[in-house]
Amino acid sequence: MENKSSPLLSVITVVFNNAANIERTVLSVINQTYPNIEYIIIDGASSDGTLNVIEKYRDRIAVVMSETDKGIYDAMNKGLALATGDYVLFMNSGDEIYTNDTVEKVFSCSPDADIYYGETEMYDEDWKSLGKRRHHAPERLNSGSFRFGMSVSHQAIYIKRNLVSLYNLDYQLSADIDWILNALTKATKIVNTKMYVAKYLVGGMSKKKHRLSLIERFKIFNKYYGLIPNLLNHIVIASKLLVYYVKYRRTND
Repeated sequence: MENKSSPLLSVITVVFNNAANIERTVLSVINQTYPNIEYIIIDGASSDGTLNVIEKYRDRIAVVMSETDKGIYDAMNKGLALATGDYVLFMNSGDEIYTNDTVEKVFSCSPDADIYYGETEMYDEDWKSLGKRRHHAPERLNSGSFRFGMSVSHQAIYIKRNLVSLYNLDYQLSADIDWILNALTKATKIVNTKMYVAKYLVGGMSKKKHRLSLIERFKIFNKYYGLIPNLLNHIVIASKLLVYYVKYRRTND
């Protein structure tokens, strides 16, 4: 039976050859004041010293799996298969839970929510803050909230494990959007924590292969919103992007 006052949270970290950043992520999880965390690390058979860093904290990590995989979402699915918590949270290598008491604060917001979510702060490769994400977390989150972009990052959303499915491996770069939307369609009680809950290291494959990422997102939004509404939404997205970049350039000239 679920302990509603102190549910078990499965935090899953996937990593491959990221010795430079993995320790920061691990420490942000194992130093949480919240006592009921199951930490799972899925490593893609790293060869750069990543595993040596993880081994320093092995006694505080529930599961460490290291083997080759078929990509990041395959690794995430391995983590989900091992998770036993009431909720799951993905905190990939290079990202951090915002502060040491964040998880405790999240679960104290409201009991027994299907989903908890919050805001994300962006950081560059030198770990300097870039501020809040351009897509701010909405006041009220539902399956329609993503129609103009990914309004909540996967590092900033805690989802009941019985609501989540496996990641769709047909998507190479944007399966996290499909995964969150799928859970949102099933959720009834969604709680906005109204605080920063994660620090996100910018970059990743979705940035490096931006065009493919956009194509996948368009297909996913078609699936949930329909072709015509999605086309109209993308006109709004393009307009907002134009305004954003014009404003950004002016403030930096």
